Amino acid sequence: MTAGSSGPAKPLAAAAIAQLESDGVATLIGTVVSPAGLTHAKTVPLRRMGIFADPGLGASPVFHAFTIDQTGIAMGRDIGVVGDQRIRIDLGALRILGDGLAWAPAAFYNQDASGDPYCSRGVLQRVQDRLAAAELTALVGHEVEFVLVGPDGSRLPSLLWAQYGLAGVLEFEGFVRDVTDAANGSGVAIEQFHPEYGSNQFEISLAPLPPVAAADQLVLMRIIAARVARRYGFRVSLSPLPFAAGVGSGAHQHFSLSRSGVPLFSGGTGTRGMTPEGESALAGLLAGLPAAQGVLCGSVLSGLRIQPGYWAGAYNCWGTENREAAVRFLVGGPSNPYGANVEVKVIDPSANPYLATATILGLAEHGISRRLALGPEVAVDPASLTDTQRAGDGIVRLPDHQSDNLAALDSSALIREILGDQPVDAVLAVRRYEQENFGAMDAEALTERFRMAWSL
Repeated sequence: MTAGSSGPAKPLAAAAIAQLESDGVATLIGTVVSPAGLTHAKTVPLRRMGIFADPGLGASPVFHAFTIDQTGIAMGRDIGVVGDQRIRIDLGALRILGDGLAWAPAAFYNQDASGDPYCSRGVLQRVQDRLAAAELTALVGHEVEFVLVGPDGSRLPSLLWAQYGLAGVLEFEGFVRDVTDAANGSGVAIEQFHPEYGSNQFEISLAPLPPVAAADQLVLMRIIAARVARRYGFRVSLSPLPFAAGVGSGAHQHFSLSRSGVPLFSGGTGTRGMTPEGESALAGLLAGLPAAQGVLCGSVLSGLRIQPGYWAGAYNCWGTENREAAVRFLVGGPSNPYGANVEVKVIDPSANPYLATATILGLAEHGISRRLALGPEVAVDPASLTDTQRAGDGIVRLPDHQSDNLAALDSSALIREILGDQPVDAVLAVRRYEQENFGAMDAEALTERFRMAWSL
């Protein structure tokens, strides 16, 4: 089953239960991700797996309105205490976690079995289907950045730590080994796993997959890392900026596009070997990025990370292997077996990954359909240019104020067309709640208050 399907799953479930029982599975976890980027779950005994798949388990519409402060609900006209939906797991994406647990991603449905327009997994499935109808195929590779902290969110010692240093691997070698083993056991393809720039910060790069499967894999990888961290007495912080004086964590997404099997970002006669459609895809992404920030990095903490020098893409421009550009282009070749692809650097872990991917791919497809022209490549740190130079090349600093980003998202007819009004309004509701209640707090207070908000 995919997020957009609603056919009977019970015969499949009955056959699968026997196999899962023989593998020691007793409990099944199904997860959904909210507009605020929070991961919610329901669990059932294994014998109830068929019911979880079809017709699903009941859930209030307020699942789309939970806020990051653990108590708030951003109710609106269509989201309140009245009504009920169904959460259905996708049995085709089920994975064994170990220790008697299995996991599957889930999607929201209405009681009449129709798809819920607020469902983020359903939104991404629709975008993936639209690409297929246009004979376009996308592959998406996610990066998972996180900081290890104490059980209470406190900072861990970092005396034996250097940026990308071996000391970090050796200090946490049991954690690194067990995460890798657990990922292998659950069918998650890790490309690389290394200490990052910040103290006690790690990054895991995941192999590219079709969009929905890639977002599912990201959620599963976060679950795996969180479970292993607990065994060692740690927790995983997925905050965009865990400590005010520290380094931010991104959730960069790489993507490639092809039409009828022909890559769009290589083999062409355009800039850096791109085809005309590849250039237009990049142009569409850049044109829509300022309005997309509310989805990609829209939390009350996100602006603290979108700063020059943070490798977070503070300037809306593109460049080959330019880590200070909002959009980094990676050329294909012998050192890049997956071929040329594009990395979007502004996305952070507070984003709903399904909505973030849907937005990115929707903007790229819009650029292709409108044959947008790509602006000049930026081959230096954009912060090193003068204001006049940046203005001449159309390079703008992306806003780092949540209120500005939300206003741009609210008024974007294009992103509303890509995602639908309901998901956009839900994102706006939970983020405006953050702005109204916590927008006046300083960086120290914000990072302390929400260090564990997105943790699993």
